[in-house]
Amino acid sequence: MASFKKLVSRLFARISKKTMLMAIAATLVTSGVASGTLAWLIDRTPEVTNTFTYGDINITLEETDNNVDQDGNPNTNEYNMTPGSVISKDPRVTVLANSEDSWVFVKLVKSDNFDDFMSFEIAEGWTALAGADGVYYRQADNAEQDVVYPVLKDNKVNVSIDVTKEMLNNLDADGVANYPQLIISAYAIQRDDAIADLNNAASAWNLIEAENTAAAATNEGESIVTQSLGQ
Repeated sequence: MASFKKLVSRLFARISKKTMLMAIAATLVTSGVASGTLAWLIDRTPEVTNTFTYGDINITLEETDNNVDQDGNPNTNEYNMTPGSVISKDPRVTVLANSEDSWVFVKLVKSDNFDDFMSFEIAEGWTALAGADGVYYRQADNAEQDVVYPVLKDNKVNVSIDVTKEMLNNLDADGVANYPQLIISAYAIQRDDAIADLNNAASAWNLIEAENTAAAATNEGESIVTQSLGQ
């Protein structure tokens, strides 16, 4: 009987130790899950950094100084008219390197008497803008170098063969010079097919006109080339 009691005691002891070990193991597993130390499958990607800078558009309008007016300014020139002659003139718009895609415009304003004395043709590549007298446009694409666009065909204006000495003398007969003039101005604005106001020349020109109106209200001048054609 005593031997039987000892056997039962030993069995209970073993069961208790096993139960305790299992409880400890369960506690360790639970603790590991809570602290995140289990070896889950994890992967990571590198960061993607986006930096947004800006582009720009820069143009110039220049021509060769003929020095007749002796003012040293190539953007204000005078010329002597001889009936039937050809006057060399090379106004040119330069879109500077790395400018964004753009609409480029030139506006040529003639004095009221200009057509009585002179004529010219626009250079190739320019398109007359419907509804805007004297305004021409073209598309310019982003480029790594300056791109030059001549304004006048063959870089010249023509003096009419029908001009007479009397017509020339009358230009300043009353002591006030009334020589024919041609004023050229150039503009550029960004071009973007995804933006309604910038995906066509007409809308783009409207934006420029609005800006010109605002600039005039604040007395901000625009760059122009002025040509006076005298006797």
